[in-house]
Amino acid sequence: MSNTTGPRDALRAAFLEGMSRAASAVSVVTTDGPAGRAGVTVSAMTSVSADGEAPTMLTCLNATSSVLPLVLENGCFCINLLQSEQTAISDIFSSRSPAPGGDKFAAVEIFTAATGAPCLAQALVSFDCTLLSAERIGTHHICIGAVKAVHVAAEGAPLLYGMRRYLRAVAH
Repeated sequence: MSNTTGPRDALRAAFLEGMSRAASAVSVVTTDGPAGRAGVTVSAMTSVSADGEAPTMLTCLNATSSVLPLVLENGCFCINLLQSEQTAISDIFSSRSPAPGGDKFAAVEIFTAATGAPCLAQALVSFDCTLLSAERIGTHHICIGAVKAVHVAAEGAPLLYGMRRYLRAVAH
């Protein structure tokens, strides 16, 4: 009987287990424009720089995601950082839960940002971005955007994901 798990599979499994230990903020990346409106839950987003012509952010979108081609064609996206009580929104935009009437955006209140991307009105913070570049690395595209507007909630705490479940930030 041969071993079907090679060194690459073992490394992948160890990587996934290791990354499950890293807590990440949960965001919904949205877009709208000529290609259409869409949104998806992500945990891979971060700032790149506050300096330069505009601050920059990045998010990673799966190459097979139905959202990616719309972001690429629309040339904009909004990173909406969810609040700790917004697990249901995360589940809807990740397709873990069904969307009301089949429309994910029916589950949230939105407003249109400067780029045309939808911002989630109840997000902890929304970063409205124009797409600067997108490069495929393995199974994902790294999408870098120039921030055109930032909308910050008056208060709240971020929804986190780690250890393969939702977490809440606790102040010490």
